[in-house]
Amino acid sequence: MSDFNDDNNFDKELDEEMTVSLDLDDGTTVVCSIVTIFEMNDKDYIALMPLDEEGNADSDEVWIYGYKENEEDPNEEPELIYIEDEEEYEAAADKFDEYLDSLDFEDQ
Repeated sequence: MSDFNDDNNFDKELDEEMTVSLDLDDGTTVVCSIVTIFEMNDKDYIALMPLDEEGNADSDEVWIYGYKENEEDPNEEPELIYIEDEEEYEAAADKFDEYLDSLDFEDQ
């Protein structure tokens, strides 16, 4: 999982796909597709898939971050929070896997 700073830019593409630009600690910027936002233990999380320069999924890799919206100002950009606790990250990853399993079940 990659670190990022607080200067995250949320964009809405013409095709309605939601993306976020992450400014990484090494100075690079990675555009990610928002896969889903989900709740676990009264906290929100976001699953992001890195995109290549053409806007295609860069790999099967998914990054998971904490997610927080300012309820008092809906126009403020949401905050992405790096998950430092390994147990919390693993639990969020498991919850995301359950989400993927539910999609597979719906496709059958």
